[in-house]
Amino acid sequence: MIEEVSKEIERLRDEMVQTLVELIKIPALSPDYGGEGEYDKAQKLLEIIKDWPFDKVEVYEAPDPRAKNGVRPSIIAYYYGQERDKRLWIITHLDVVPPGEGWTVTEPFKPIVKDGKVYGRGSEDNGQSLVASLYAVKAMMNLGIRPKRTIILAFVSDEETGSKYGVEWLIKNHPELFKKDDLILVPDGGNSEGTFIEVAEKSILWFKLKVKGKQVHASMPDKGLNAHRVALDLAYHLDKFLHEKYDKRDELFDPPESTFEPTMVKNPASSPNIAPGEHELVFDCRVLPEYNLDEVLEDVKRIADEVRERYKKDDLPRIEVEILQRLDAPKPTDPNSEIVKLLKEAIKRLRGKEAKVGGIGGGTFAAFFRKLGIPAVVWATLDEMAHQPNEYAKIDNMVEDAKVMAALALL
Repeated sequence: MIEEVSKEIERLRDEMVQTLVELIKIPALSPDYGGEGEYDKAQKLLEIIKDWPFDKVEVYEAPDPRAKNGVRPSIIAYYYGQERDKRLWIITHLDVVPPGEGWTVTEPFKPIVKDGKVYGRGSEDNGQSLVASLYAVKAMMNLGIRPKRTIILAFVSDEETGSKYGVEWLIKNHPELFKKDDLILVPDGGNSEGTFIEVAEKSILWFKLKVKGKQVHASMPDKGLNAHRVALDLAYHLDKFLHEKYDKRDELFDPPESTFEPTMVKNPASSPNIAPGEHELVFDCRVLPEYNLDEVLEDVKRIADEVRERYKKDDLPRIEVEILQRLDAPKPTDPNSEIVKLLKEAIKRLRGKEAKVGGIGGGTFAAFFRKLGIPAVVWATLDEMAHQPNEYAKIDNMVEDAKVMAALALL
């Protein structure tokens, strides 16, 4: 039966490509990025599947006044299995990141098909897997096959900016949707061979350091307090301290150590001869699960206090620590859980390869399910083009992943 479904997926290849192209055209950007959200893309997806024989399709709308029509939609589509209560979720996301700079193959939201790839923003992240999950089910529908277990496809909003209006909102407002014995696949990470199954994630902490000094002409620095200099000192000592203290390695992860990366900077100086009175700096921290993020934050604040004392001048500088995002890593999915075993078996059967189990530094919404004690894995076959200019989805990856997804429901 797996072979029969795989052949049907191959027959649907061109239709899969066209569906991906149509979805890429719609820029589902979060209001956090200045976009209108996912509404139009959700409507397009509903239009595509309106005549498909799903047993049930539900739309959930998280309120967000910034978004188009004031909502951030998520779609859940059910295709019942022979054993209806045994359920496999495949969860992908509708939203994409902003285009960024450096596109040369095509414009970000004008997809093209070239050399076996579909180029465009959101093609790999997460359009490739979204379409693969759709056609894994459509192939069975076309053949009149009911899988062993029920397949539930979820297409959710707001993955790229924290899931407050997506998976997290669904779990908080509709906890009845998810059951402890569900199996969950999040196809939003992996490697180019399709042999890496992610069962664990590092904790994620994004924080902003806001330094307030006193702007002054650069020729008379003693009459003010250069916030840029204070921030440079703070960034240097903080970066050094965090790497030295939180230095354990866990070979389950790649990279195996915690990472603390200064990323965004901002100050209002508009001329070379202005010593700025304000400066902002952002750190992106991916911390091994054995460490406590509260302790990391305490260290950040303590070092900020030490730097403040070094430059103290009247009531300046002032240093504020603002948390932009925090996700504490849950307990990993058991490498011997049913979803891991099934995925390994499907990969072995369809590709003749042994899959490896491990952890990553990036965050996915698998973490939300692990916190509930529901086993979730992250897997896909990806060229790791996410968030890059000239992002593409390899068509072969999309088609072959659809076969594995179908096999998960049939085994």
